[in-house]
Amino acid sequence: MTVNIRPATTQDIDSLVLLEKTFLNDELASSAMGLEGQAFGRSELTELVTRHWVVVAEDKGRIIGYVIAGRWAFFETWPVYRTLLNRLAKAEWDGPKLTKQNTCQYGPIWIDEHYRGQGIFEALVKGIYQQLAPHFAYAVTFIAEENERSFAAHTQKATMQVVDFFTVSARDYYLMVARTQA
Repeated sequence: MTVNIRPATTQDIDSLVLLEKTFLNDELASSAMGLEGQAFGRSELTELVTRHWVVVAEDKGRIIGYVIAGRWAFFETWPVYRTLLNRLAKAEWDGPKLTKQNTCQYGPIWIDEHYRGQGIFEALVKGIYQQLAPHFAYAVTFIAEENERSFAAHTQKATMQVVDFFTVSARDYYLMVARTQA
């Protein structure tokens, strides 16, 4: 299998819209907590592709995975991201103070279930870090406490470390950070 990891283009937006809806529906259906989520629509995905960062994994012309990253200005209108931003300065870790200027939001990341466990997660993370490195020293994300699979992948394969723990709408999250440069 030869999977191509590359920056998304505007020609990918229809596929990304479909995958985002599918991914969200899968996540909502599997959540015992009644997860409240929102898929990025066409306009948000177009902005992410053209003004921020989306990296895709492609197999035989079909997108089988993607990862999104963006500047805080894009994300900060949503309450969970405002909470995350307010917690950055309080983050406890061995690096410099995390700020809006030296970090960006990383995620979500999605991989077709038939391709999981084949190194695509690591390849997508490496691809997005390469895109982000000229702009930001750190990528920040949050993972729901009950999402053990994502937590394990991000700590073991994406070199992310927990720097805080917070609650939004009665749901607990890990605040995580990674250096974008090796």
